[in-house]
Amino acid sequence: MPGLPRRKMSGEFCPLADLRAGERGRVEHGTADHPAFQRLLAMGLLPGTEVSVVQVAPLGDPVEVEFRGMRLSLRKADAAAVQVARLD
Repeated sequence: MPGLPRRKMSGEFCPLADLRAGERGRVEHGTADHPAFQRLLAMGLLPGTEVSVVQVAPLGDPVEVEFRGMRLSLRKADAAAVQVARLD
């Protein structure tokens, strides 16, 4: 949404949950012990994978992402376990 402040990124990476609709990122790493991150790895969301945010629900949760030709809705907390480098 226009006018909303973005969270500051630590270094050059930010959580996938911080990307807005239409933004793209490249997966860098994630929280290894987070159960959702382990499932996402099994589904192909590996380091180096490009991911784009398709849309964000009006209240911010869930977040719809697209990677490797598929779309997936993630809880914001699960998307926050994935660190990405912004591409746009």
